[in-house]
Amino acid sequence: MVLVRIVAGVVGLVLAGVPGAAPARPGETNRSGADLSVRLTVSPKLAQPGKPLTYRADVSNAGPEDAVLPVLVVRLPAEVQILGVDVAECLPGSTAGEVVCASPQDVMAGGTGGVTISGMVRPAARGPLTATATLSSEVVDENAANDSAQTLTSVDEGTDLAVKLSRKVLADRLVTVGAVVRNRGPQVVRDATVFFDTGKARFLTAHGARCNPYPGSVGCELPAVGSGGRVSLRLAFHARGTGPQAQATVYSTRLGDRRPANNMASIDLVPAARPCPTEHGRPRSEMDPAPAARPCSTRHGRVNPGRTRPRPHGPDARPHA
Repeated sequence: MVLVRIVAGVVGLVLAGVPGAAPARPGETNRSGADLSVRLTVSPKLAQPGKPLTYRADVSNAGPEDAVLPVLVVRLPAEVQILGVDVAECLPGSTAGEVVCASPQDVMAGGTGGVTISGMVRPAARGPLTATATLSSEVVDENAANDSAQTLTSVDEGTDLAVKLSRKVLADRLVTVGAVVRNRGPQVVRDATVFFDTGKARFLTAHGARCNPYPGSVGCELPAVGSGGRVSLRLAFHARGTGPQAQATVYSTRLGDRRPANNMASIDLVPAARPCPTEHGRPRSEMDPAPAARPCSTRHGRVNPGRTRPRPHGPDARPHA
């Protein structure tokens, strides 16, 4: 009997010395380890081809013990190009589309954290886009069911916008630029916008769209463009500088585009350089700012391209009357 009491006393002392441990009640079991959990969300819910997509992974430790050096691994689909991560400890993984976030310190019981990954949906993506997140630690997690999460994101059909430019010179450096925007579908675009990068050219007027000038550019909001339809607009500029160009980009703020290569076009605001003869017969370039050709200049004055007569050579050469 004495021996039994001594052993019971030793056991009671050992249990009392274990931090956070308590005798189990009838029908209960003692909890140990760190209960880690991860939640993965995506925005927007419907992905658009060629448009941004954001993933957010939130992690937490419900205890009762600290999570020792936890590691979060997020794997994005190949159809999503990773643009950035907002946590410095997160680095590219061993495979494409993998982000590994290793915590440099333990996470206490009740601690939380998270990481945001910014990406771009590739124009050819069809979906659904599958992304996963897995959280692990050096401490045993008896509830492993919430250590991983997954998202499935559908990809919209989007549309196919294209733009073409034309130019007409009205007077000395007074130029009109015509733009034709086509929608090859399959969806109607109700928020199409054309953005003109015009450099030093001064915007004057616009017809066919509501346009607003900005420093070095002009933005035009178009009416709705149905599938297979087109919209035409014309802008007037006063060209400045040497060899000015206008570059136009058409896009929808809401819908993605399957063929972004034809979203852009550029054109010279003044006629291209024309060759001018020199006294040695080698051509040079001179900008022609107006429809009427400006005569080319030489070291001997100006050459009239309309009426010129060859200069005679030899001992009998006499000046023309």
